[in-house]
Amino acid sequence: MSKYAIGIDYGTLSVRALLVDIETGKEVAASIYEYPHGVMEEHIPSGKKLPVGWALQDPQDYLEGLLVTVRDVVSRNKILPGEVVGIGVDFTSSTVIPVKADKTPLCHLPEFKEEPHAYVKLWKHHGAEEEAKLMNDVAVARGEEWLPTYGGKISSEWMYPKIYETLRHAPEVYDAADRFMEAGDWIIWQMTGEETRSACCAGYKAYYHHEKGYPSKDFFKAVDPRMENIVEEKLDAPIKGVGEKAGHLTASMAREMGLMEGVPVATCIIDAHASLPGCGIGEPGKMMIIVGTSSVHMMLGDKEAAIKGSSGTVKDGIMPGYFGYEAGQSCVGDHFAWFVENCVPESYEQEARVRGISIHQLLSEKLSSYKAGASGLLALDWFNGVRTPLMDFNLNGLIMGMNLLTKPEEIYLSLIEATAYGTRMIIEGFEEAGLEVKDITLSGGIPIKNEMLVQVYSDVCNRKIKVVDSTQSSALGAAILGAAAAPERITGFKNANEAAKRLGKVKDKVWEPNQDNVEIYNELYEEYKTLHGYFGTGINDVMKHLNNIRERRK
Repeated sequence: MSKYAIGIDYGTLSVRALLVDIETGKEVAASIYEYPHGVMEEHIPSGKKLPVGWALQDPQDYLEGLLVTVRDVVSRNKILPGEVVGIGVDFTSSTVIPVKADKTPLCHLPEFKEEPHAYVKLWKHHGAEEEAKLMNDVAVARGEEWLPTYGGKISSEWMYPKIYETLRHAPEVYDAADRFMEAGDWIIWQMTGEETRSACCAGYKAYYHHEKGYPSKDFFKAVDPRMENIVEEKLDAPIKGVGEKAGHLTASMAREMGLMEGVPVATCIIDAHASLPGCGIGEPGKMMIIVGTSSVHMMLGDKEAAIKGSSGTVKDGIMPGYFGYEAGQSCVGDHFAWFVENCVPESYEQEARVRGISIHQLLSEKLSSYKAGASGLLALDWFNGVRTPLMDFNLNGLIMGMNLLTKPEEIYLSLIEATAYGTRMIIEGFEEAGLEVKDITLSGGIPIKNEMLVQVYSDVCNRKIKVVDSTQSSALGAAILGAAAAPERITGFKNANEAAKRLGKVKDKVWEPNQDNVEIYNELYEEYKTLHGYFGTGINDVMKHLNNIRERRK
């Protein structure tokens, strides 16, 4: 009898189930379910409008997607229910949902259907900027010792600012919520009937420390007296590390999914983090970067260190036995897509249509003979604000050096280069903290499809680069963790680290830096750092002034 693991990958717009043969590593089948409600950025289902910067979802989409995709990969491939030995889940984060003690989301209660704060606040919900600043001011004034290990600044994308936003603007939702949960933990609760919290999500998004726990009551009281007991009243549940078993599939969920009752379910992991085991990384010194709409940079380490603007340092947060480090860029694929959709002339569109290729392919071809620095352009990769190192989402993108001879492909290249410069800045931050970056692996659909981008990253960062050999590395990583949740006597894996090394995938090809380009990019990187400091550290707040004017005129 064959043995399979299923990885459930919850992304921003859809959920994917991946069926993996744990003996061969073969990705047997995948199924995708697009959320019917998508991302609600303008209004909720009733038509009630949302402020700028909001991003909500309906949790019913998550449940339906789970059932549809798992049933599909199992039935379509005639898998016997008993052949699935483990299930793993990854999820976008911090994606926060207020629920009742019986797991019911507040947005599904009649009294809260018209209240936006009762819905899921997606990871990219930026409505809590003011709350993040208020909380950060308190943390700095009190000298909270946990703050430096989270990059020195509280992000509006993390859990507490989103909860505080609810408390300030919809206190009735806050009071009615028995729990505020990461959506990934909520899905695990639905599957197993056991309420747990992932060390990955709690550590990176809610400042949970493996020895000291959550921030103190005094901190929350200083933020708002109503939050003094938030941990005991709204968050308290057993914390489980990545690589551990969260529980077993309940009988009712097993029937709906077409599986056996009692299948081990792994602790949830953040979606980007799941790519690390998907790339076969189970030890320190290797940086994995998932390049998607945004980018996340992750490493394992033997020690706990503070990195400016990072998303945290968490024991057992990415792989068991190590501290996991996360940093990130808020806009990567998003601004490539923005450029292609809004700034490419019709002549380019027509050429791509005639040749049957994408605009991205066409632009990359036109850049095949370009030399570094030949365009005279320099950009800042801040089109969705800045995560690492500035943790400031009120900053904007910039492209400078254009003239009447500037071509579309040159602008496209400048955006790619900008994301590479941002990555180099993150690498330098890691190394300043004493964490050597020996090599880099890129994952995600963009580096698999765009070799030109991979070469630019290699040249800018002056490092050898490998690329994951899977278009669904997060789902693969989730499946690997699902296999690790099952007993060794069934899988043959002692732990998740061993499972990752045996089942993770990277391509054989290695991209090496072109030293001629490296020299030029070193010069351009110094100019990037000048712009970074000038517009990003308060020397010139023109970007924020423009944002204020725009909001006043809407």
